[in-house]
Amino acid sequence: MPLRAPNPSGRRPGRPSRTLRWTLARALALAAIVLAALPVAGNRPAHASAPLLTTAQRQAYLYYYAPVIFKRANEDNGQDGRDWLTNYDFDQDRNFATNRYHWLESEHYVAASAAQATTSPYAAWRIRPTLYTSLIEYMNGTTKSLVLLYHVYNAADKEGDAIHDWERIEIVVHNVTGTPGATGEYVNNSTITHHHEHIIRKRGDFGFNFMNTATGRHLMVWQADEAGSVLATHAHELRYVNDTYSSLAAQPVTNNAEVEISGKDEDKNVHYIFVPQASSAAVTAWGAKPLTFANASTLIGGHDNEHTVDWYQAKRITYELQDIADIIPTHWAGNPAWSTHWLSSAVDDVELESPVVNETGAVEVNAGRQRFYSKSRDNGASDLTDDREGIIHKDWLYGAYSAEADEDIEGSSDHFPAYEGTGVDSYGWTRQLASGRPDSPNAYWWQHDFFVHDGTVDADSSARERGQWLRGAWYLAANGGFDGRWVQLFDDRPGLEAGVS
Repeated sequence: MPLRAPNPSGRRPGRPSRTLRWTLARALALAAIVLAALPVAGNRPAHASAPLLTTAQRQAYLYYYAPVIFKRANEDNGQDGRDWLTNYDFDQDRNFATNRYHWLESEHYVAASAAQATTSPYAAWRIRPTLYTSLIEYMNGTTKSLVLLYHVYNAADKEGDAIHDWERIEIVVHNVTGTPGATGEYVNNSTITHHHEHIIRKRGDFGFNFMNTATGRHLMVWQADEAGSVLATHAHELRYVNDTYSSLAAQPVTNNAEVEISGKDEDKNVHYIFVPQASSAAVTAWGAKPLTFANASTLIGGHDNEHTVDWYQAKRITYELQDIADIIPTHWAGNPAWSTHWLSSAVDDVELESPVVNETGAVEVNAGRQRFYSKSRDNGASDLTDDREGIIHKDWLYGAYSAEADEDIEGSSDHFPAYEGTGVDSYGWTRQLASGRPDSPNAYWWQHDFFVHDGTVDADSSARERGQWLRGAWYLAANGGFDGRWVQLFDDRPGLEAGVS
């Protein structure tokens, strides 16, 4: 007998009232009419579609708009390197469940680097600071737009007591031509993760600042260290940088390394600057270096989070991009190794129109209704978990979050009832109306469910968000679409250090 999928929202849907049933019936009738007019597989849309981007162009856009991350460290008392960004397999054991307690040994990795102890087991580590990405390509009227997702990976959180931190940066780009930064193209809005909140900024807003170079337009974001009180900036939370890049670049190198952050409107320490490795102008401007075993001991912050350094003392490190779609197959119930990384106490069912494929096009998750397990497994914890869920469970993977303009007390964010099927966009559409799948609420996600936020906030209703559910067959190449959440674009480069080709 098949298992019954739990409700990922944590809520139990009640029996709908007669009024609600009548409303749903009308909505479904409308859906049938509207979807009948939408393009279907193999047919061209009524308006001309902008040409699809190539794989190389998609990679170029992801690097061009990749953020610059100013990070505070808390690395005194034997915690050298703890606030580096890293990748899921830094310890090379192909087991995510060991990441937290292995990451707590970063000081030993640094010591082995300082001694150039190439026979040390830590010499096999490959830190490779990494952001995990996806690109969504869709037609916005007669022009092309992109949603770029960046998952900022930290292997441990909450002073080393929690595993896998899931902060993310989302960027929406309009008037895309195929050449990043071309005339007329612009960033419309961005959302960053602040614990359970999703803080949004729109073009022209205060504190929405970019480092503009010949090779990229990089949103400037500040990240806290893993430690700290819940009443202060803490636990890798993200904030927008209120300073302009020109004002930072004009400071003497002997000035305090600090940036003013959103929500607090006060200066916070910077011990690390993480820069996308493929933006050569940004790398040159900051003098950033790839982190390798050979130089790791020279690239540690090494200070308490309250210790202020000068700008010339802040460590500048490059990061690479990998794919969110690299991580999704590890959750799949059909993957024999899923239980190595995750626990079955959280379940997500997804209806896949097409399989999840790797860089060569090989299938890693089959099409059809698929089950994914998403509760984080921590082999170093007595109960094997910190009770968090992985990427496949995150609302932001589907754009299904409540956008907020200001940072509030942690945990105060509203819930947007997208999975439940009652969350509507600016036009009154729900996800099941947009997809034509009336049985999906509280049952499963459709692979191509995605809500694009427009950068503004609806303060009047928790069930309505400003923006649109992408409709019908938006993801088809014939319609100018591409849903990169399920496609791997970047070579995995197993066993290589960052920056090594």
